[in-house]
Amino acid sequence: MKSDVFELVNSPASLSAILAEVEKVASYTNLDKKATGRLRLMAEELIGMLPELLTYASGHFWVEADGNKYELHTSMIPNTSMTMEKREKLLSVSSSGKNEAGKGIMSKICIAAQLLMVDCAQFSTESGNFYDMGRTWSLEAYRTFAEQKKGDDWDELEKSIIANIADDVVVCIQGNKVEVIVKKTFK
Repeated sequence: MKSDVFELVNSPASLSAILAEVEKVASYTNLDKKATGRLRLMAEELIGMLPELLTYASGHFWVEADGNKYELHTSMIPNTSMTMEKREKLLSVSSSGKNEAGKGIMSKICIAAQLLMVDCAQFSTESGNFYDMGRTWSLEAYRTFAEQKKGDDWDELEKSIIANIADDVVVCIQGNKVEVIVKKTFK
């Protein structure tokens, strides 16, 4: 089952509609109360990073459900005028000149999406086929890295709502779009 597809607009009403759609899908697929709450929490985490990403792109949101497998999808078309220089200039507004929000898993996911948007916009104008290069960031791969390192990265994972609920979060290029997909299989 694929839910209705919503245009991503940086407004509270639009973001609230996404949560309503998530709950509607949970109801249609007969998810229990606990699973519905977890699906909603993952959607809330995803929504939290959308205002920043919509600065660089326009896009859509939908939910896919197949049996007990659920995916929250955002598909964003990067603004082709976005460049690494423009992204760095935005970050330089910070008093430290750094991305102070770059802490925590959701910030890392957001940064991965931003960088793919910059790359996608840059390479689509230069070569027309960047999406064939297969750039991907995965929470599961990051978990493996953090587990081996056992430092601050591991601590961030242990504290993260999405890292503790989602099976995986994938940030990738699909065609000329950057997608963020949150995956969860309910038992």
